[in-house]
Amino acid sequence: MTSDIAIKVENISKRYQLTQNIGGGYDSLLGSTFRGLKRTFSAKNASQQKEEFWALQDLNFEVKRGDRIGIIGHNGAGKSTLLKILSRIVKPSSGRITYEGRLASLLEVGTGFHGDLTGRENIYLNGSILGMTKQEIDSKFDEIVAFSEVEQFLDTPVKRYSSGMYVRLAFSVAAHLDPDILIVDEVLAVGDAAFQKKSIGKMEASSQNDGKTILFVSHNIGQISAFCNKGILLKQGRIIQEGALGGIINTYFGTDTAKEKAEFIYEHTAEKTYCIERIRVLNTQNVLTKNFAHNESIRLAIDIKRQRPVSDVLVSVFFNDMLDKRLFTTQIPINDKFGNTDSLSLQLTLPSHLLTANTYFFTVALHVPNVQVLDEHRNLSTLSIFDNGSDYYKYQGIDMGYFFMDQAQWEVKH
Repeated sequence: MTSDIAIKVENISKRYQLTQNIGGGYDSLLGSTFRGLKRTFSAKNASQQKEEFWALQDLNFEVKRGDRIGIIGHNGAGKSTLLKILSRIVKPSSGRITYEGRLASLLEVGTGFHGDLTGRENIYLNGSILGMTKQEIDSKFDEIVAFSEVEQFLDTPVKRYSSGMYVRLAFSVAAHLDPDILIVDEVLAVGDAAFQKKSIGKMEASSQNDGKTILFVSHNIGQISAFCNKGILLKQGRIIQEGALGGIINTYFGTDTAKEKAEFIYEHTAEKTYCIERIRVLNTQNVLTKNFAHNESIRLAIDIKRQRPVSDVLVSVFFNDMLDKRLFTTQIPINDKFGNTDSLSLQLTLPSHLLTANTYFFTVALHVPNVQVLDEHRNLSTLSIFDNGSDYYKYQGIDMGYFFMDQAQWEVKH
């Protein structure tokens, strides 16, 4: 492997074997235990069927030293499995990985920590696992503690830490004990916003100044876009694109076929007190569409069903940009809107000339604020606003942002 390559992945695949009972669903731990006991004392075995599931298939890629790679994909794409294999937590079914340098990973709260040991002891334990001497750990110790901001609890067993404290110390250890390669999963989402920002800054500085290689998984596409310089897009266990982030992000938002729809229908399950039954995206002619001219209004028709009343229920609609950044929210209380029925139809209209030419996602949620989410459907459709030759577009090449405030009030003062 050449000196500028930190990780080389060759033909990596991971296969899991699922056991399914012919008469029912997949085995649970309790179910399989009882069936094991039954087989011990009975000659009759329940009829079972084994099925293979490929979490990853034939992955090949190289990561250069100093790269910050964002691993992107929808749920079930194989991101976490890949990181566990790269971190040597899980063995691949086939293929091989070659590393250049020392590797540290932070995949879940408390990775590599022993709950009965204190924070201080775990710092030295982790350093030893990474192959560092006591003198090397000593030289980094004060920096680790200062970054983690848990000095007051340093001699407390970490099993008594909150999840946020756990992540602070675990990340500080992983980032400061001189790994050449750092692998970080969604775990940073547990920390508060200020610590997330500080952690991203630390990783970025380590990559740019010290040449450290970082692989990063997050569902926050904006965070990946701001931090990473390259990406890998996974779908159903395969790499479908790698390289520059811009193209990968565009492909990512196009891989979910639901986002191509303008109508969504859902079943009302018994456990839900309130349920969103149908959502439609309509133009002013009540035609289903997800493409709108800048001077067209957008209508969302939302049908709701309730099993039993719950106090203080709101319907909220959130609009995000392509990088999953929240742009605005609109909401309405609905308890008094049902009348004598348990069905409700709402229509939200966004005025024309509001959204600039761009692509947007929306989320619809039924919730009791700060208490409970009753039903939610996230990042549904790609709503595309396009240039239709209106006056708004006569200044070409200027970033107009997301909103055009032509209804803002201007006054001339003499």
